[in-house]
Amino acid sequence: MEVVPISIAAIAALLSIVATYLAVRSRDLLAAVVFSAVQSTAYALIYYVLMAPDIALVYIPVSVGILPAVTVMLVKKTERYEE
Repeated sequence: MEVVPISIAAIAALLSIVATYLAVRSRDLLAAVVFSAVQSTAYALIYYVLMAPDIALVYIPVSVGILPAVTVMLVKKTERYEE
């Protein structure tokens, strides 16, 4: 196995852990949505590096596009900041 794909997957995994932590700790709900999208992008990169481009092509529009858009619309109906 090559070292570069494993390194990219490891960096993406660390990025996803950090983004998940920031999403959970954030009191600003829109920032939490952005952190969640970053985490989903890191997962898609991991899928692509692990030779699953078909899953990555489906995962990106759903988890980075549709899910944050719906969540932002829901946040607009409530308060932006968590108390």
